[in-house]
Amino acid sequence: MLKKLLGIAPQIEPDGSYRPSKLALKLGTVDKTDFENISYQKYQGKKSKIFVLFTEQKNMTMKNGKMFSTGNHPVEALLPMLHLKNAGFEFEIATITGKPVVFEMWAFPEKDEHVKSIYKELEPSFQRPMKLQKFIDNSLNDSDAYAAVFVPGGHGAMLGIPNDENVGKVLNWAHEKGLFTITLCHGPGSLLSTTLNNQKFLYEGYKMAVFPDSVDKQTPMIGYLPGHMPMGLSEKLKSLGANIVNTKSDKTVCLDRKLITGASPLASNELGKLAANTLLKALN
Repeated sequence: MLKKLLGIAPQIEPDGSYRPSKLALKLGTVDKTDFENISYQKYQGKKSKIFVLFTEQKNMTMKNGKMFSTGNHPVEALLPMLHLKNAGFEFEIATITGKPVVFEMWAFPEKDEHVKSIYKELEPSFQRPMKLQKFIDNSLNDSDAYAAVFVPGGHGAMLGIPNDENVGKVLNWAHEKGLFTITLCHGPGSLLSTTLNNQKFLYEGYKMAVFPDSVDKQTPMIGYLPGHMPMGLSEKLKSLGANIVNTKSDKTVCLDRKLITGASPLASNELGKLAANTLLKALN
């Protein structure tokens, strides 16, 4: 009751899951982003496609058994995509099962016309994404058409994606073919898929920006999460040999070889700029 009065009680949804408290939403989300509408010199070559892998899962079961209402963070997905679109790239959107993309709509920036525009433009693809297996069956032999793989963040990126062998196949394919891999916040959980079947971590020794476990451990105090995470990400990546370059959930972005990463939702605009400029420089 006291938590409700203070506005720090997570808010229950119809399916019994919890979205962040009123205070957490006030502190942790925005109604308008810091997106910079940059006019890039558009890419005109044949490697114009970016494969974007989203989660289709909504609920994360926390250590205390409560479910967190999650999915992909709309800002972390759509700001980088806005920059990449402005730079002349197009998207192929997929989920593991082919079920619709799930977004943390409680984090949607309702007063941001740029974000609303690209969301509306891509909504048919979000509702009917490609199944990951179909991409593997049809497109892995067509690497000349692709510039990058993008795995957006949101806590939902930790559901299913790190444990899926097909995700590991796509990341290994991108690595072998010299494509860029772009991800941020909890999206780097996808990189864990490269360790399945006792394989060596593909990104051992890489510098990367990732959402810090230390912040995830603090956010239940203000009701952002309804409990503690079932698994930490940044420490797990560190234990595999990744060099984490940030200690805060801030605007940090990082480029190491063909891996482009960002620390948090706050890094979405910077990650989009870094990705767009890096791809244009490498491909033009």
